[in-house]
Amino acid sequence: MRFENQTVVVTGGTRGIGRAISLAFLAEGAIVHATYFGNDAAADALRVASGDAQERLLTPKFDAADHEAAAAFWETLADVPVSVLVANSGIRRDSILATMSPDDWDAVLRTNLTGGFTMSKFAVQNMMRQRYGRIIFTTSPAGRFGFEGQGNYSASKAGQVGLMRSLCKEVAKRKITVNCVSPGFIATELLDDLPEALVDSYKKSVPARRFGEPEEVAAAVLFLASKDAAYITGSTLDVTGGL
Repeated sequence: MRFENQTVVVTGGTRGIGRAISLAFLAEGAIVHATYFGNDAAADALRVASGDAQERLLTPKFDAADHEAAAAFWETLADVPVSVLVANSGIRRDSILATMSPDDWDAVLRTNLTGGFTMSKFAVQNMMRQRYGRIIFTTSPAGRFGFEGQGNYSASKAGQVGLMRSLCKEVAKRKITVNCVSPGFIATELLDDLPEALVDSYKKSVPARRFGEPEEVAAAVLFLASKDAAYITGSTLDVTGGL
């Protein structure tokens, strides 16, 4: 119970990797605010899956990239010391750059990068008062390698790493650490729309010869969020099977 009675915020916390992270923190005794934007069914399913821990689970619905909505959410936590923020919200809208629409570019940058900025801005304000905190961004190897047809996604993920590296220097004296976890190919619904041949190709590119499980990413997040990781900041922890 490493996080007993600690308050944790997980954006995009009701599906995929975020769902696994939320459940992992609940299992360790945390009070979890698993935010989401639109999928009510996924939020309902998470509440059911949380079982006896449901009384420690909250599922606020808002757009994490909306500054006013995020401010209103953090205002509800004004008197609550938040120990951990996991900035996990993310979407894909793939297209080669020559045909990518401005809307698809803006949507991915807004959700993946601006959402991380907005939520970490208010998290820092909360954590500075208690002189303690853990902020973790869910980035991707796409930010380092780039993938064909994912210029918007790759740019957003590279931006998260840059944001993390700057922010960690601003808050280290306040005992707030800022890191990234970088999942490779993880078996979630985010990959469901990929052609089978492409999935097979991606799987063969992984030295471990398999896709990861969301729970394996959650384990890395919980380590970075723990007190054992107090001297780790400004780092990216790869969970990629060797990519």
